[in-house]
Amino acid sequence: MCYGHQRSLSSDDLIPSRNPRSRNNNTSVVEDLRGRLAETEARLERARAREAELSRRLEEMKRFVSVMEILETYLKRRFQEQQDNIASLLSSLPAK
Repeated sequence: MCYGHQRSLSSDDLIPSRNPRSRNNNTSVVEDLRGRLAETEARLERARAREAELSRRLEEMKRFVSVMEILETYLKRRFQEQQDNIASLLSSLPAK
């Protein structure tokens, strides 16, 4: 996240003034703050949407890995059964 070089608020910015020029300045400060707040909220919303998408994809990948682990276990067991069957067949053949 990067931070812009924006001036910090002073107490003059926060205290209402009777001077019309100061009121205009206060209005522009308030408008600037509202704009910055809207931008921050928009960035936050995008970040939350991205987080939700990444979480969804992570859960999908976890399910995939789980299925692959089940498949791997099954294939290892079947392979061992086949090896055992072949060994049994070969041991039952008469020797020449």
